[in-house]
Amino acid sequence: MQSHSLTALLLVTALGSASPAKSQDIPLPQATTDDGTWYVLNTDQLPGQPQHTDHLQRYGRGIEGYNRLVLEAIDKVQASAMDGGGYFTGIKADPPESPIGYGLTLFDKPLLNPPRRTSYCSGATYTAFIEALNLRHQAIEPSPRQNKPGGNNPTLAPARAEAMRMQEPDGGRREDGVKFWGHWNDDGFGSQFALVQYAQMGQEIVPNHARPGDFMNISWTNGHGHSVVFLGWYKEPDGGKYLLFWSSQKSTHGMGDKLVPLSRIQEVKIVRLTDPDKLFSFDPAKQVNRKVPGDTINW
Repeated sequence: MQSHSLTALLLVTALGSASPAKSQDIPLPQATTDDGTWYVLNTDQLPGQPQHTDHLQRYGRGIEGYNRLVLEAIDKVQASAMDGGGYFTGIKADPPESPIGYGLTLFDKPLLNPPRRTSYCSGATYTAFIEALNLRHQAIEPSPRQNKPGGNNPTLAPARAEAMRMQEPDGGRREDGVKFWGHWNDDGFGSQFALVQYAQMGQEIVPNHARPGDFMNISWTNGHGHSVVFLGWYKEPDGGKYLLFWSSQKSTHGMGDKLVPLSRIQEVKIVRLTDPDKLFSFDPAKQVNRKVPGDTINW
């Protein structure tokens, strides 16, 4: 349970008034690096409300490379639903659950025709990942060769473009464990299955190396799980330790920031986008190992 002082702080802290930062402020492309120290937030970095489009400005301090694109992507995704958009899961519902509430594309390839405006956790984080890829390719100088990875008009092989989809071609649900989204959406450490094993576009990161914009799967002490984007660690004056993340959850009416005590977390798995050009060469038929151990937070 959060303390009354922290709850009040989250309700009243004002959002920064500075103009939003741009990912192009830092030379791209490059993988984000870190020095292995815990990324502990200052009080003024805590959001005044769950929904805002200040992630790059607020959490991009000292962060370089692709993680800045993920933070900028979160702002883009959040802007589609400033009320959170609603949270809903229900495989057999009519209409069925929707990973995200708007029509998502990768470059010009449609990935989802949303049956609802709502979202859920893995859908929100996957959408941030996809929008980061879109931003990355927009930020690079045009290439004279259209098929060259990193060009402004990149072309995916049809099989890879299809593997990124969040729905089957007929609009039906893409099941867990099927291709990129199916691995990301799978039970357990889905972002590790998809980003590290399936496409080899990312690397595992241990908790003390985590930086804003890293993808994280949480295993709660109650046995449930959550897919989130890491924003930072926070320590109260009385010593209470917390994790701040962005995702979609019922408590924030869909997409938004959430602060949780570490006492609720059993273990995590954190991954970082490090090689986005593997998007153009990964094997859509690759299998993954779902028996991946988690990491404890020893802070």
